[in-house]
Amino acid sequence: MKKKIIKNNLIILGSGPAGYTASIYSSRANLNPILITGNQIGGQLSTTDKIENWPSEHNMISGKNLMKKFYIHSKKFGTKIYKENIIKVNFESYPILLFSEEKVFETFSLIIATGSKPKKLGIKSEKKFIGKGISSCALCDGFFYKNKIVAIVGGGNSALESAIYLSKIVKKIYLIHRRNTWKAEKILVYRLFKVAKKKNIKILLNYEIKKIYGNSITINKLKIKSKKTKKYKNISVACLFVSIGHIPNTNLFKKKLKMENGYIKTNYSRHGNFTSTSVTGIFAAGDVVDHVYKQAITASSSGCMAAIDAEKYLSKIKNII
Repeated sequence: MKKKIIKNNLIILGSGPAGYTASIYSSRANLNPILITGNQIGGQLSTTDKIENWPSEHNMISGKNLMKKFYIHSKKFGTKIYKENIIKVNFESYPILLFSEEKVFETFSLIIATGSKPKKLGIKSEKKFIGKGISSCALCDGFFYKNKIVAIVGGGNSALESAIYLSKIVKKIYLIHRRNTWKAEKILVYRLFKVAKKKNIKILLNYEIKKIYGNSITINKLKIKSKKTKKYKNISVACLFVSIGHIPNTNLFKKKLKMENGYIKTNYSRHGNFTSTSVTGIFAAGDVVDHVYKQAITASSSGCMAAIDAEKYLSKIKNII
């Protein structure tokens, strides 16, 4: 079957905060963009149960409802939204070509905002409790477990930073790490042990989580196993923060754009154009470029920058659609 060809000056890939913000700004600049949602409409944020740190949403909002507002805002300014998933790209052609199962999209400018996904533990009981006591963001969700007992799994910077941060909020923290050495920077390890001596952090090295227990609302217990003694024990917790890293959704662009550790490299400049990539006319925003902050608000701000950079680029070329 011959695929339908759709042409547009600007296409945005991704429907998280970065993608929708880029669409709002570029729509208001009369670029009439197309936004392609991908498989997870609303991005990773749509799976977050409670958000209390989004500016102006002081009464708390679910990730699903926040992303619905983004969608409505984007549509208000005329963004054409396609609920499609891109399975192949051609960045060597000009215009750029994007392929879904049924369509071919042709564009002179592209903003990649396909986001990231948190790494999972990979145990059977994990999937059941995503958003029900399992979180990948202590900074986002820690407040909801004030004066409660929680667990963090991981041994890198993110896990240790989460433990130090949560020590000011929760009653007790179990920090579970499957090795006896840390991936985190030495200064963070030093800070962790300094806080653990004074506060409420119990460090469990050489332990793995084997099972997660709970009810229809939330988790309440973890079964963990010592790698040294091979013995099991149960610990009661109100939340498990999984801090074993994130994976940027960039597989589609490997060997097509310059990358570093899976993240798209952008050409930072004193004179703007911060979001431009190694291919002219292609820009990147949000979690595909951010391996540090990983917040909805920072993704949104980089989506704004990408829209401005794309508008400046398109204003300079003549053969637009």
